Amino acid sequence: MIVAQITDTHIVHGVPDAGRRIADLARTIADINALDPLPDAIIHTGDIAHGGRPEDYALVASLFATARVPVYVAPGNRDHREHLRDAFAGGPCRAAEPRFLDYSVEEFPVRLLALDTVTPASNKGEFCVERVQRLIERIDADPAKPIAAFMHHPPFVVTVGPDPLNFTSPEALHRLQHALQHSGRVIAVFCGHVHRSTGGWIGAIRAMVATSTATTLRKGEFPAHLRDRPIYHLHRYDAAFGFSTEARIVAEADDDGAVSAVGSGARGAAGRDRRGDPAEHGLER
Repeated sequence: MIVAQITDTHIVHGVPDAGRRIADLARTIADINALDPLPDAIIHTGDIAHGGRPEDYALVASLFATARVPVYVAPGNRDHREHLRDAFAGGPCRAAEPRFLDYSVEEFPVRLLALDTVTPASNKGEFCVERVQRLIERIDADPAKPIAAFMHHPPFVVTVGPDPLNFTSPEALHRLQHALQHSGRVIAVFCGHVHRSTGGWIGAIRAMVATSTATTLRKGEFPAHLRDRPIYHLHRYDAAFGFSTEARIVAEADDDGAVSAVGSGARGAAGRDRRGDPAEHGLER
């Protein structure tokens, strides 16, 4: 099983780099479409449209429609729940009701759980008691398959960037961490929000953060020849070893899109805990 992850596209009209953000997303989907083998799915881990306007989601939906594999989304703090669900209901968003956009995808060897960490009160994440209960119920719905959760806010202390805590309080973070470790079947977490590639641990669960797909918004230093090249993650699942993660550089017209391996070492279905140091960028050219 292969999952491609994009994040923090922040599509919006009326800003100087609006066209660049749209082009970055279109180029990234085209690059994913050219992969051999194709991934099984694409996940978008939030901040899809910067202002959450229906017209921006309509544009994103038209780009998602060009993907050769299913696309699934989780909301970010810049998204608008109702408009997001209206634009993607029945396809990229399977949430049954607009209060929380959380749902499961059951078609693959690993269950994909989309989590809603958004609160209107803050750009940071929240995970209330109700969301904890919903997550535990979804985890317990299938006692056999391993699980990968995807969400916007990183549920661990981020050691790069200006703010290590990306939730409204340590209590909210701990609630989510405890729920993710509830069964031992969650083997990986994929998220965004901080606009840079990094990683961490939630107990024995490996967590990976992808950098912003929008090249004008991502953080960190990049060589000049990579500054206009979108980057996304490929997560490959192996039943014995769990997920490994690669940072994929979107190809130019005369380039095959160099890939650099970043081993995630996520705890696999066999129960092995293959810890490694979190990867900061792992990009080599």
